[in-house]
Amino acid sequence: MTKSVIHTEGLTRKFGDFVAVNAITFDVKEGEIFGFLGANGAGKTTAMRILCGLLEPTSGKASVAGYDVYRQNEEIKKHIGYMSQKFSLYENLTVRENIQFFGGIYGLTRKELREKTAVLIERLGLNQEADKLVGSLPLGWKQKISFSVAILHRPKVVFLDEPTGGVDPITRRQFWDMIYEAAHEGITVFVTTHYMDEAEYCDRVSIMVDGTIAALDTPSGLKKQFQVESMDEVFLQLARGAKRGE
Repeated sequence: MTKSVIHTEGLTRKFGDFVAVNAITFDVKEGEIFGFLGANGAGKTTAMRILCGLLEPTSGKASVAGYDVYRQNEEIKKHIGYMSQKFSLYENLTVRENIQFFGGIYGLTRKELREKTAVLIERLGLNQEADKLVGSLPLGWKQKISFSVAILHRPKVVFLDEPTGGVDPITRRQFWDMIYEAAHEGITVFVTTHYMDEAEYCDRVSIMVDGTIAALDTPSGLKKQFQVESMDEVFLQLARGAKRGE
């Protein structure tokens, strides 16, 4: 039986009287691609911050890569990767410098850094661009580099916060090929997205509404449950019942 890399039980986070995350319970298995969806204000960003060791819950239980979110948040940070649409690379550093900078943060030795940098540049076909400033590259390339950097240290789980926002459909498809490859190698992928077609690529999907998990199943299971043809229609049915927005 595949073990859980992420486990939550009644996980809750309040800000004063406002309950941002309301007693959510779920597990994510090793090597799974898990879609974590929700409209703006649903609570998914708060939940993700807790799981990344950046925010302590008000109550409930949660562990990531075997580490407790209350007592071992620094260990969690060492065993995860993180990539966001809003910030991922330093634009005034070269591709090579970014790889080495983030690899150093993740604790790789100088020897590991040299080897992994060379392998990564070769694999991405960036030999000509390795010493160019990241700011000069197209967005799609930046996102591919960001993802590769986020898993450079072979984390147990990588958190992707809307990683394909703003990139063209072909690049999005290529990016998902990289996600599949990482999952095949045993890295658990926890991804948020606003693109409902991308929800179809996940092994399982949870949808948050007003701080709670309103639905959780495989994409085909959710479509069957809601008697619709697409994940977009599943999401719309649930979002219509939401009482709060951003």
